[in-house]
Amino acid sequence: MRFTSEQSDDDVAEHAFTVGEVPGILWMPPADSAPSALVLLGHPGGLDLMYPRVAGRARYYASRFNFAAATIELPGGGDRPRLPDVEQARSELRRRMSDGVPVTDEIVDALVLPLVHRAVPEWQETLDALRSLPGLGCPVGVEGGVIAVGVRMAAVESRVSAAVFFAGSAVPRATFEEARRVTIPLQFLLQWDDEWNDRGRSLELFGAFGSTEKTLHANLGGHTGVPAFELEAAGRFLARHLT
Repeated sequence: MRFTSEQSDDDVAEHAFTVGEVPGILWMPPADSAPSALVLLGHPGGLDLMYPRVAGRARYYASRFNFAAATIELPGGGDRPRLPDVEQARSELRRRMSDGVPVTDEIVDALVLPLVHRAVPEWQETLDALRSLPGLGCPVGVEGGVIAVGVRMAAVESRVSAAVFFAGSAVPRATFEEARRVTIPLQFLLQWDDEWNDRGRSLELFGAFGSTEKTLHANLGGHTGVPAFELEAAGRFLARHLT
């Protein structure tokens, strides 16, 4: 891990880093207290565009719950090399959704599975590097992002102890099988009127998880209408299971 810049805002320190060729950001709570947990923050790609939202979540967790938080750029996102097959699948998915044409499992697989196969090992390598830093040997949770990536992390990474997932319908069938292997506590956020996600498929995925403690938070409203109180709810959930 190589740190490339540092800045502070309201006592929360933000460190840009790279692990190999993968860029990321680490947010640390005030220096007078060791972090109580490390939360891996997901996003849909393009960290430059997603930065305000991701940083807002990270800073809230750091200042309100004393969490450290980290994110990395997705394969093909930001300044990383393009993935032409993934971009073609994304364009086809958007075209079909705009035209009201069903999206096939083949398109979903072509869009999502390459990201999962690449992103999860990168997250694990990043987690290795983060956990070697002073004060970051704390419990680990995952929150947000491409849900298929989060499910794979929760299924294969023993260091992840709790998860907050954001519902999405571009979910490969293989992810449903992986969800059955997820046994950690989880909270699942669903926007009931989401124009981009199929409610039935999201509820099917929630039902597939093997966790004995899982909570569904469903709110009225579209994709960008997540109530502000859900950030507090996510933090409380993670604090309960990670600290």
